[in-house]
Amino acid sequence: MRTIDDRIVHELNTTVPTASFAGKIDASQTCKQLYESLMEAHASRDRVIKNCIAQTSSVVKHLREEREKNLDDLTLLKQLRKEQTKLKWMQSELNVEEVVNDRSWKVFNERCRIHFKPPKNE
Repeated sequence: MRTIDDRIVHELNTTVPTASFAGKIDASQTCKQLYESLMEAHASRDRVIKNCIAQTSSVVKHLREEREKNLDDLTLLKQLRKEQTKLKWMQSELNVEEVVNDRSWKVFNERCRIHFKPPKNE
């Protein structure tokens, strides 16, 4: 799901012209399309990660309730720990996502700021 972020430098280098080639390619349209693709990809990944966090949180809550009813069940304890670890991993993935997004926007702004101005509300 991070292909667009992984390839943004290459994408910009091949589609946004340098000053010497500025007349041959419509950089504003290219930057606009890339902007829309980035927005869509970032929103989609954010939605998926948050959905996974919500589902895993629900499982952890359920397992905690079961654990309170049956304190001697080691299998239940192992399953609870496993789900808690998964939840922490997913929450840290949101931090990774923020770093990836920041890097992509920085590169995008460096190359597209003179060709395309994003809407103010986003």
